[in-house]
Amino acid sequence: MAWIALIGAGICEVGFVIFLKLSDGFKRLLPSIGFSVFSLASFYLLSLALRDIPIGTAYSIWTGVGAVGSVLLGMFLFNEKKDWKRLLFISFIVIGVIGLKFTS
Repeated sequence: MAWIALIGAGICEVGFVIFLKLSDGFKRLLPSIGFSVFSLASFYLLSLALRDIPIGTAYSIWTGVGAVGSVLLGMFLFNEKKDWKRLLFISFIVIGVIGLKFTS
């Protein structure tokens, strides 16, 4: 259950980063509310995961899922740069997250 909460927290982190971008510096109401909802959900789920998963592992995976998801959605939703170098380094994060899962 802790791992499901941790993955959910990472997905919510991606959500709050996307809403943060859409909020335009908290000038737009609905994206600002979306940011608040997703950030609270992310931190709550992370706190549940921390009951059973070591903090170093949980935090690394949480930020890794958030980073990878944010970069990929940025490429598709906001037309950010897509090149093989970015994808290569994102794959290193994914490998690191998988490695932490297997060593925990």
